[in-house]
Amino acid sequence: MIDRRRFIGLAGASALTPALARPAIAQSQPWPSRPVRLIVPFAPGGGTDGVARIITTRLSEMWGQQMIIESRGGAGSNLGIETVARSDPDGYTVLIASLPFAINRFIYASVNYDPLNDFAPVTLICLYPNLMIVPNSSPVKSVPEFIAYAKERPGKITYGTSGTGTSTHLSAELFKRMAGIEMTHVPYRGVSPALNDLIPGRLDVMFNTVGGTLQQARAGQVRGLAVTSAQRFPTAMEFPTVADTLPGFNVSAWYSFLVPARTPDAIVRKLHADTISVLAEPQVRQRLTSLGVDIVGSTPEEFARHLRSETDLWGPVIKAAGITGGG
Repeated sequence: MIDRRRFIGLAGASALTPALARPAIAQSQPWPSRPVRLIVPFAPGGGTDGVARIITTRLSEMWGQQMIIESRGGAGSNLGIETVARSDPDGYTVLIASLPFAINRFIYASVNYDPLNDFAPVTLICLYPNLMIVPNSSPVKSVPEFIAYAKERPGKITYGTSGTGTSTHLSAELFKRMAGIEMTHVPYRGVSPALNDLIPGRLDVMFNTVGGTLQQARAGQVRGLAVTSAQRFPTAMEFPTVADTLPGFNVSAWYSFLVPARTPDAIVRKLHADTISVLAEPQVRQRLTSLGVDIVGSTPEEFARHLRSETDLWGPVIKAAGITGGG
């Protein structure tokens, strides 16, 4: 488990980070000596883009070199991820990745990269859970009441998501498995149309990001039941956790930095140290927190362990649910 309260200290400790299993390649000049590409594997304007812009602005100022955001959306983020996997391991192409990076190999018939072997982890930037919400017209007011309600109506409960294979989808599938209930998946092209059907009661439940749902819950448009993180979430402390009812339930999506495998360790260490330094700045923290995320700032080794735990968790869930394609 990553201790999210100690990330500030990582900036000073990063120089002591053990070398990862990559060859140390001598650099002819300090890095970066020219612009760095940050590949965002989604269309512009989403949450990934927002986090990327906050961090790249400060890194560009720190380096005196531009970190340029390049959106490469498509195929559930696979196109952008493959771009980085095929790039030279020279530190000038960086990937900002999220949950699909860890799970796409289970969802798609084939992907042209290995998330564990074709990339070098830099840092887990932040985590963000989902909020379980129901219509105001629903009779349930808690997770235990929802489970009981669903068990009384086998096959009649529907849940909406922003797309197949998203963290909102996986949250609901894991919830089904752990609660021992049946629910029918209704995928939408985005959050807004799903919410438009949930609010009047055409759907029974949704799991959606805290950042994208908290405002509606606090405004009384929907009823929030619980967050999907293991502990109460800092920006939504009024809500209990699903784990209070289903011990061990823990779903949080995330953002991270990675570079191609065989990138020189000195570059990985500098990118890590500079990113951790940026994440410690009060103004950056405030802007990121306003997006509904919890800042982590891990070491490369901690992120590697987190990535393996995510693949171990979701592979069996995706297989059992028969999830294919991607959204």
